[in-house]
Amino acid sequence: MAYSDFASVYDALTFNVDYKKRAEYICSILKDNGIEDGLLLDLACGTGSLSVEFARKGFEVIATDSSPDMLMEAQNKAFSEGLNVMFLCQKMQETDLYGTVRAIVCSLDSINHLESIEEVEKTFAVLKNFIDDKGIMIFDVNTLYKHRYVLGNNTFVYDEKNVYCVWQNRLLPDDKTVSINLDFFVKNGASYERFNEAFKEIAFTDEELTSAAEKSGFKVIKKYADLSCKQPCESTERVYYVIRREY
Repeated sequence: MAYSDFASVYDALTFNVDYKKRAEYICSILKDNGIEDGLLLDLACGTGSLSVEFARKGFEVIATDSSPDMLMEAQNKAFSEGLNVMFLCQKMQETDLYGTVRAIVCSLDSINHLESIEEVEKTFAVLKNFIDDKGIMIFDVNTLYKHRYVLGNNTFVYDEKNVYCVWQNRLLPDDKTVSINLDFFVKNGASYERFNEAFKEIAFTDEELTSAAEKSGFKVIKKYADLSCKQPCESTERVYYVIRREY
């Protein structure tokens, strides 16, 4: 997925995401595991909102994404804040750094965009090469519950100042993959320009994710319901996983 035109309107459509609160939550988990500074990889960083927050908190941030357009938005954001963040154009499963980092963060359901559990395992296996021994990775995923009962076959409409978006979902027969179609109408002077983005998200089971992590040399040490210290339940929509490199 290129996220080309989408990059220019992404922030306008995710205005309700409290990136500062989410960064504080992630940093509290890192602190619980003895990590408060050093090199941090923000994987699939998008327009860099979390990357900027991590840099503000004193981390040396490396941020990667597969979309050059998203990275351009992210670079401009970091520059305007006077923050030094290294941005690299890379797919998650093809991560290639110059050394190792203390922590890896992959937030806002980026893992769900991988095409299979085999791709998840491949991603974890590659990331293991670039994280310190006993280093921590934190990632979140949309759950099967969210795909089946929240996203499902529903349509959402966003009517913002200069952007109008129709978000249409279709739950595929496997009962875990959601096909997502986004139609955008972006104001350009007195008229509107229309463009479209289409992609899929797959919800993986806890057993699949745990197995993929363990096969790749990680151990699942914690699981949390979104932005809490509570354990996930059947109706949890987003789960945060904390995994540690064991070998």
